[in-house]
Amino acid sequence: MATRKYEQRKRAKQAAETRRRIVEATVELHRTVGPVATQVSEIAARAGVQRMTVYSHFPDEAALFAACSAHWRALHPAPDPAAWLAVVNPAARRRAVLRDIYGWFRQTEAMTANTLRDAQLKPALGRVLAEGRGRYLETVHGILAESTGARGARRKRVDGAVAAALEFHVWRALAPLGDEDAAELAAGLIELATTGALDRAPKRVRAGAVRRGRGAG
Repeated sequence: MATRKYEQRKRAKQAAETRRRIVEATVELHRTVGPVATQVSEIAARAGVQRMTVYSHFPDEAALFAACSAHWRALHPAPDPAAWLAVVNPAARRRAVLRDIYGWFRQTEAMTANTLRDAQLKPALGRVLAEGRGRYLETVHGILAESTGARGARRKRVDGAVAAALEFHVWRALAPLGDEDAAELAAGLIELATTGALDRAPKRVRAGAVRRGRGAG
C-alpha cells in the first residue's frame, strides 16, 4: 500500500512538472510572438514533451489560455486597489492609481500588446481576458470615476475620460513622457471632464464668434 501511494505521488509530481513546463513554454511564446502565431509543436519542443502530451494536459485552447493567464498574473500581479483607497485626497488618489497602472502596463507591455491584438481572432482568449484583466480594470475605472464625485451628464464625460486614461494604447502614446508625466496628463483629462469646463467652452466660442462677426459688419 505504501509503495502504491508513493508511486501515485511520484506520478502526480511528474504530471505537475510537465504541466508547468508546458504553461511556461506557452507563456513565453505568447509574449514573444503572440497567441495566434504560437504552434502546439513549438510549445511541445520548448517544454520537452510530445504534442499529444500538450493535448492531454490541455484538451482545448480555453484551458491553455486560462492556465497561462493565471501563471502570468502570478508573475506580474496587478496593483492592489486597497493601497489607493487609503489615499484620502481624491486628486492624489487619481494620480496614484494612474502611476501604478501605467507602471504595470510598462512591465507587461509586450504580452498585453500581443494578447489584446490576438483576442480579436481568438474568442477563447478574449473571454479569458475579459474575466481577468477586464474585470480588474472595471474595478479601477470605478475607483477613478468615484473619486471625482461627478453625477449625471458630467459623470458620463468622466467615464469617457477614465476609459481613455485606462486604455492600453492611449498609455502607449503617452509612454515616452514617462509614467509620472503620463499619469499627470491623464489625471488632468479626468479633472477637465469633472469641472464643467467642457459645458462652458462651446458657449464662449460661440459668443466670441458672434462678437467677431458683428465687428466685421
